[in-house]
Amino acid sequence: MSEEIKRTEEAVEESSNFIHEFIKEDIAEGGRFSGMTVHTRFPPEPNGYLHIGHAKAICIDFGTAEKFGGLCNLRMDDTNPTKEDVEYVENIKSDIHWLGFDWGDRFYYASDYFEQMYEFAVQLIKNGDAYVCQLTPEQMRENRGDLSTPAVSPYRDRPIEESLDLFSRMRAGEFEDGAMTLRAKIDLASGNFNMRDPVIYRINHLHHHRTGNQWCIYPMYDFAHPIEDALEGITHSLCSLEFEDHRPLYDWVISHIDAPSKPRQIEFARLGINNTVMSKRKLRYLVEEGYVSGWDDPRMPTLCGLRRRGYTPVSIRNFCERVGVAKVNSTIEYSFLEHCLREDLNENAARVMAVLEPVRLTITNYPEGQTEEFDVENNPNRPEDGTHKVLFSRNLWIEQSDFLEEPFKGYFRMFPGNEVRLKTAYVVRCTGCRKDETGKVVEVFAEYDPETRGGNTPDGRKVKGTIHWVEAGAALDAEVRLYDSLFTVPDPDAHDYLEVLNHDSLKTLHGCKVEPVVREAKPEQSFQFMRQGYFCVDNTDSTMDHLVFNRSVSLKDGFKKGK
Repeated sequence: MSEEIKRTEEAVEESSNFIHEFIKEDIAEGGRFSGMTVHTRFPPEPNGYLHIGHAKAICIDFGTAEKFGGLCNLRMDDTNPTKEDVEYVENIKSDIHWLGFDWGDRFYYASDYFEQMYEFAVQLIKNGDAYVCQLTPEQMRENRGDLSTPAVSPYRDRPIEESLDLFSRMRAGEFEDGAMTLRAKIDLASGNFNMRDPVIYRINHLHHHRTGNQWCIYPMYDFAHPIEDALEGITHSLCSLEFEDHRPLYDWVISHIDAPSKPRQIEFARLGINNTVMSKRKLRYLVEEGYVSGWDDPRMPTLCGLRRRGYTPVSIRNFCERVGVAKVNSTIEYSFLEHCLREDLNENAARVMAVLEPVRLTITNYPEGQTEEFDVENNPNRPEDGTHKVLFSRNLWIEQSDFLEEPFKGYFRMFPGNEVRLKTAYVVRCTGCRKDETGKVVEVFAEYDPETRGGNTPDGRKVKGTIHWVEAGAALDAEVRLYDSLFTVPDPDAHDYLEVLNHDSLKTLHGCKVEPVVREAKPEQSFQFMRQGYFCVDNTDSTMDHLVFNRSVSLKDGFKKGK
């Protein structure tokens, strides 16, 4: 485990929140879990890729277990065969490991417990706590009632033996989808509609990615989840806030079956971030309809997309820790997520020079064929990382925006007659430019001052502008992808989200010039391109013969502290 992740864990160890306080009470002497090991779980549904919202839940589930020296299981909630896929399972495992968490040998599927769930359902029927209902979904909605009118089911008093027979035949596949359900017998007049005899089993004749065609009835999540927790010995079932109204049903299930343990459900607020969507349904649509290149498109809020863009595990864990754990939903600025990444990369990313929109610079008084080397710090924040060498010659590349034939007020870069400092090298005076037949500047001319090696001015004259450069003969060509928000409005969910897609969210630059030191860079390795921002090697498309860099975040911090 990296030192950065260890530092994050130390920060978690010092922190506390209302979940931690509940757990402290529970494990204290006389508490409901006194003397027991704290045991949590992360139960994703394998119907899509994890996103930044899941990262918060992962950090809470695994981080809470770590804080109390406990255990955290990984469990795939595969109770709905219509949407599940092995691809999602493997990616979920990869993302969690990438964040720095591990479940040891405690990897489970909800489908591992299908037979036991069935037996518990039979137990409920025998005890008079469940019945087979033949209302169609439409009829069930019509008979749901309202706050002043109880729900209705003409099958509620069906004899136990009849329900047992029908439930057995449901399992045997005798009935079509939707023909009947198994409902818990709780309270048709309850003010909590989740308790109005909820469906706990439905018929679904679909192939399951693990159990094949063994089952044609599947448990509902609200029935399956407490059973899974109880069977695994979970002490604290940490859920997002939308499950708060489901907690009475969670507790009802546990208390009405022969559960081997009685977990406690605690809810916390979900993570909301502006300028993005977190609905897996919407994200899936963006992928399947080609609005993005895939689940790992760097504009997506998925963990694999953020990873490909250059986000680090430390930055995401720090973000989740600093957002905190609350009981009220709120929306966090995306710029704060960027702020956390910028902090991490500023400390750890190597510095190199890259020219994204190049124009040739010719130092006319520098000897033809001569080269020299300069040492450049790899990271001013980490002297132990040392230096690397850059080549200098008569022919260089600079940014097009670093030259103006007619400068505006306050422009201190290259224009005829002005001096600038070529970073780490020399002070040069611009003498003019050459244009093509369209009037575009294709070459800039300058003369260097040999007495200013290293950028110093022995006579003390002030040089206001410093620009970066890459030596023309040594430069490597690269493709650079500049990303912006995928949506044009802060709250895309308040609109038709497809109507507010940002069609300028990706700008691809070809023919960029980078230092040769990056040729050996590994996928996902991050750099600060001096004066440009933080960039990482694309983990899918980049090769040694065709370098591709993604801009992770700009140098400028858009997050306003203290807001």
